[in-house]
Amino acid sequence: MLHPTLEVLPNPESRSTEEREKLLVDPGFGRVFTDHMAVAIWTRGQGWHSAALTARKPFVLDPAAGVLHYAQEIFEGMKAYRAQHGAINLFRPEQNARRFNASARRMAMPEISEEMFLEAVETLVRADRDWIPDGEGSLYLRPFMFASEAFLGVRPAEEFTFCVIASPAGAYFKGGKSAVSLWVSDHLNRAGPGGTGAAKCGGNYAASLAAQAEAYEQGCDQVVFLDAVEHRWVDELGGMNLFFVFDDGRVATPPLEGTILPGITRASIIELLRRRGVEVNEESYAIDQWQADARSGRLSEAFACGTAAVVTAVGRVKGRSGDWTIGNGDGGTFTAAIRNELIGIQRGLVEGPDGWVRQVRR
Repeated sequence: MLHPTLEVLPNPESRSTEEREKLLVDPGFGRVFTDHMAVAIWTRGQGWHSAALTARKPFVLDPAAGVLHYAQEIFEGMKAYRAQHGAINLFRPEQNARRFNASARRMAMPEISEEMFLEAVETLVRADRDWIPDGEGSLYLRPFMFASEAFLGVRPAEEFTFCVIASPAGAYFKGGKSAVSLWVSDHLNRAGPGGTGAAKCGGNYAASLAAQAEAYEQGCDQVVFLDAVEHRWVDELGGMNLFFVFDDGRVATPPLEGTILPGITRASIIELLRRRGVEVNEESYAIDQWQADARSGRLSEAFACGTAAVVTAVGRVKGRSGDWTIGNGDGGTFTAAIRNELIGIQRGLVEGPDGWVRQVRR
């Protein structure tokens, strides 16, 4: 697949070192943005063109732009990490490119070559590498694509805009919690069979917001969704996959059956654990069984995972059928170990499987 050469147009109004360092003291998550963005346009009959790294600035959209009316939009989430000796690491970015194209196919959008995707990401990281926080922080990268053609009529758009923006990131959960609490949504669904649950599109996240608001009202950090047919089987959180650790050393995670996002962190954890000799089963797990196993002690730990939060222990679950605590409610050694191993690989401190870390060349 051919792709256009990306033109580099540095931002003449990039913020000063002093301004940047002030913002990096406490960037939080998704609140602060860097000076540049990578952008390209696709039009039917011409393909991808007008690829450039430019100053980060607002888009000018026609009120009839397809994304505003028919929600043709997809995105990815990935990070750049500051490693040893001044290196900058990306973690399995090829997997993000492949998942991006899988989402594009499901949403009737054009695919983008893996080379073009990686070039856009790496060019942005090189331009804004000084925005990567020191210590445990990272640079969160958000590639996305949306229908920018102006039209009304239910059909796939004929013009799309691809863009990558970057945001320095600190802790995903406020207060750096050791374990999060979950609210069980037993009447609102994120996705159903045959839907778009496996695509990383904005509509799936919009569908989770009412339940997430309900979780906040109940004093919980996140919402956990059940299957849309029986409202019994655990699917995933609003933005993360789930794992369960049992007292016999076995680990389970809900299967990918079209309603769950195939998380790259999820796949990486499964591979790391199996390399260790841990039995990992991708199997359905009922919410009532989760409650019974936690109360009996058969379930020793549970954790959620995703690019933003990496690995986060689940300490407490709350729902209309009752509340329960997992272990001592603060996480456990198994969760801490897999989190530390994964972060170590991402930052180049621990040797991981071949090809998992890609260094951004200067």
